[in-house]
Amino acid sequence: MALKPFRVSQVNGYIKRILQSDPILGNVSVIGEISNLKYHSSGHVYFTLKDENSKLNCFYAADYLKNLHYELSDGMEVTATGYLSVYERGGSYSLNVKDITLSGIGNLSIAFEKLKKKLEAEGIFDVKYKKKLPFFPKKIGIITSSTGAAVQDIIKIIKSKNNYVDIIVYPCLVQGPEAAKDISKSIEIVNQRFPELDVLILGRGGGSMEELWPFNEEVVARSIFSSTIPIISAVGHETDFTISDFVADYRAETPTAAAHMSVPNTFELQEICQDYILHIKQSLSQRIQYSTMQIQMHDKQKLSDSLQNRLQYEKMRLQQQKEKLDALNPLSIMERGYGILTDENGNLINMISQINPGNKIFLRLKDGRLHCTVDEKYDMDEEMISYD
Repeated sequence: MALKPFRVSQVNGYIKRILQSDPILGNVSVIGEISNLKYHSSGHVYFTLKDENSKLNCFYAADYLKNLHYELSDGMEVTATGYLSVYERGGSYSLNVKDITLSGIGNLSIAFEKLKKKLEAEGIFDVKYKKKLPFFPKKIGIITSSTGAAVQDIIKIIKSKNNYVDIIVYPCLVQGPEAAKDISKSIEIVNQRFPELDVLILGRGGGSMEELWPFNEEVVARSIFSSTIPIISAVGHETDFTISDFVADYRAETPTAAAHMSVPNTFELQEICQDYILHIKQSLSQRIQYSTMQIQMHDKQKLSDSLQNRLQYEKMRLQQQKEKLDALNPLSIMERGYGILTDENGNLINMISQINPGNKIFLRLKDGRLHCTVDEKYDMDEEMISYD
């Protein structure tokens, strides 16, 4: 006996229930190339997945789309994961997508170029927005992984060139699905908590394009652009380029290059100052010798008056030169209450790990030294590691 006829809506509803109850089609991953991509004003995305033989309609809800780490584009080969469902009114079925992953370096390159063109069109890369680095920074911030080699290299190089700058390290994720959000949040927090920073180094060591991808995400680019602190982007190796490099105020080929770029060499500046002092002394000595010869050859009284005027003029010039030298002299920082800490052997102490309770230490101030004994020591809190 034949079954009685069904209504169209009944047939579509029955097919929908079958699809929803199927264990495979309820959570299936499909590989294909994106075509007919459309971003709806509602925030949802509609597209077709295709291979050489077939096509599959896809629906990507706005709630899931916010978790996507790159912008979709026609021609991308992706793996879409979700469930098959029937649109009863239209009698069509589609893949309701929950997650999308890119397949291959070529597709990452497509996503990279698409975001780069978008941000470039907005003017975010424009030179007029680039902030200059100060010649003599007092405080430098580093946003990177606290466990990576990059942070140690940066600190080592900065301290080898400049023993007056303070360094603050703010740890964050630099790899993985949550890294971009963490980097963006870290940039915002550092700007809020440490507005006195003169320079901010953002980066990590080398890696594959997938590993460096957090620095290619839009949320990171916009946080860099909004930073009031000048940012040096130092991601990967010399041949690696990220969106962060284009939007940052300066790009360094490596974290090591960023360290060199961020501070002047105070030891070289000291030598330059000494050369200036020697030159001034020699110049004054020659002038005095010349004036002495003039006194012997001419009327002493007139020359005496002339010499007094000349001496006053030279004293004024000398004072001006001295003030300029004092402004350039790195040692003048000790006038503001800073000191140099050394152990009993005269070795510079700049890390808490170099000191233990009971150690004898020396503190050099602008007018003398203090001989001290360490009673206790304290580490910084886990949220922030500070190197002074």
